Amino acid sequence: MANVSKAVVSVLGVDRRGIIAKVSNVLFERGSNILDISQTILGGYFNMIMIVDIADCDFSLLMEDLTALGNAIGVQIRIQKSEIFETMHQI
Repeated sequence: MANVSKAVVSVLGVDRRGIIAKVSNVLFERGSNILDISQTILGGYFNMIMIVDIADCDFSLLMEDLTALGNAIGVQIRIQKSEIFETMHQI
């Protein structure tokens, strides 16, 4: 299996059409691959968590693009490398 480097992407904001498509497009354009996804709408608020493979992309540029997209469409998008979560659970 190819080298996999994971990151967690979270998206939160008022629900509107096209959020998943736009976020997925940025991930695709930057060379990332979605490994797992969960999304829900609660009281009109959209919430999505994605696990993505970032082995073939520039993480800094991906973070910039996702932040810019979030600002443009009015949602909060965060991306963090999975090592942060793995390290927290080892302590």
